[in-house]
Amino acid sequence: MMKLNRKSILLSAAAASFAMISMPALADTIVLDSSSIGQSYTFDYNGFSGSTEVDGLTASTTFTLTGISGDQYFFDYSVANTTSDPVDSRISSFGFNTNPDIVGATSTGAFSYTTLNSSYPNKIGDIDVCFKDADTGACSGGGNGGLTDGQTGTGSFTLSFGDPVSSLTLGDFYVRYQSVDGAGNVTSASGYGTNTTSSSSSSSGGTEVPEPGVLGLMGVGLVAIGLLRRRRQYAKAAL
Repeated sequence: MMKLNRKSILLSAAAASFAMISMPALADTIVLDSSSIGQSYTFDYNGFSGSTEVDGLTASTTFTLTGISGDQYFFDYSVANTTSDPVDSRISSFGFNTNPDIVGATSTGAFSYTTLNSSYPNKIGDIDVCFKDADTGACSGGGNGGLTDGQTGTGSFTLSFGDPVSSLTLGDFYVRYQSVDGAGNVTSASGYGTNTTSSSSSSSGGTEVPEPGVLGLMGVGLVAIGLLRRRRQYAKAAL
């Protein structure tokens, strides 16, 4: 009975470690303050539905900090739908998380509607703010507007906070694809953005960084596999 328990524990540890390896922490953030005014930050996005990445489904955004006044940060934005054949899509929203927490947002241009603290689709979960092409009341999108393949939309947005903010962190950048065609059964998807041109990004171009707990589980899993192999070798030698 003890042998079965030990084997079960080792197998469980190994399975847990490799399950965690498949769920890395994505580490793209930008930190902004008064010295960042005039700087631009560009992100390239993939496309995925559930756990499946969709080849050819891509986008790009550029955010430029234009000013800070008390508890407000002002930005210009540009969003490009770079989806390539044989896939077609329509970008209906983009969004991100903020630190400190946002209390209000307004926007103009191609994505002139905003929603705070709403769920983003494709298992992303709650997001602090999103900017949309239609007044749908949710970050999941809707309407028939947005950007189709090859189109670029521009505008501006303002982020408001409860108190004056000397330093603002933005992270977890997403876009929403709808009207997807040419990708099998996928008709809508989301995309995660990696920072490609920024002098003050805290990540290295979207590198997937395992968290400390994940590294510990990886070690446990490797040890577990080694012990299982050793036990099997001893068992064969005893025959």
